[in-house]
Amino acid sequence: MKPKNLIGFPYLHLQKFLLENGIKPYRAHQIFIWLYHYKLYDFDLMSNLSKKLRSLLKEHFYISLPLISSRTKSQDGSIKYLFELKDGLTIESVWMPSDKRKTLCVSSQVGCRLACAFCMTGKMGLKRNLATDEIIGQYLAVNESLSEENQVTNIVFMGMGEPLDNYDATINALRLMIMPEALRMSSRKITLSTAGQVDLIQKFKSEDIHVNLAISLNATDNKTREEIMPINKKYPIETLINCLREYPLKPSRRFTFEYVMLEGINDRDEDAKRLTKLLHGIPCKVNLILFNKFSPSEFDPPSEERAHAFQQYLLSKNHTVFIRKNRATDILGACGQLAAQPLSLAPVGI
Repeated sequence: MKPKNLIGFPYLHLQKFLLENGIKPYRAHQIFIWLYHYKLYDFDLMSNLSKKLRSLLKEHFYISLPLISSRTKSQDGSIKYLFELKDGLTIESVWMPSDKRKTLCVSSQVGCRLACAFCMTGKMGLKRNLATDEIIGQYLAVNESLSEENQVTNIVFMGMGEPLDNYDATINALRLMIMPEALRMSSRKITLSTAGQVDLIQKFKSEDIHVNLAISLNATDNKTREEIMPINKKYPIETLINCLREYPLKPSRRFTFEYVMLEGINDRDEDAKRLTKLLHGIPCKVNLILFNKFSPSEFDPPSEERAHAFQQYLLSKNHTVFIRKNRATDILGACGQLAAQPLSLAPVGI
């Protein structure tokens, strides 16, 4: 077979490969421990593997991380990473520190086909899906660049692309993230965001991967949502909400509804009232996000006063709702601003 990147290669596939080559499958456990626990990327240094096995691995696999092309630091401490992929295309990830939590926002596609009107990535169109190694590699490469106290603690799939639109690679990446032999992350510390692809949410229900689910809602009536999120033409709000009502949430878990606020479009009192009715009975929290400006864009964020009034109405109806602090806006690294554009700013040291 053509050599494959061992990073991102599924555990069961590695066991099968070993078995087919006369090697006991438990060796896959040892290989994964070297790769993901010790971050050892040289087969020759995997000392408890036989010389024969190391030669076999070198013949059929390689170990490679995406290349960090640039790092740009925001005034708020966030860092935007620009990665160059092997075909020359680029993607972005954003590392965001807050107290004890260090969150990494990862990309799942180069561009996006969903064309949400308030998102720079959507204006790129879809170039291609990322492979599993390119998703996992963002996490590994970022951690490699950071000091011990700044290692990533949480991952959000909220970067470039619609994760469920790249279904297989996203699922494989999630499995590796929560797998004890691999990245060993708690499923509670991983959030998967979706624009509301109902058929794929239904499919995801059967995966037994209990990460947090965030829904990019952004409007409370179909006419408005269709104008800013074309996916609503296929999956209207009612269809999406009904799907979520039937979703098998684990006890004490809840959905996150992301709501990008656009002045005069979805920030009115009637929007807040409709949102309350839509979410009634659904275990959830609401993140209100003031639109992050980019050029060219026809939208503006509402005033802070309008956003607080919207929030207060939802709070009065016993919803959990936050106005999300926008991070990395000064380096085009905030929600809706990722478009794989290098910025010429000072080098980062952290």
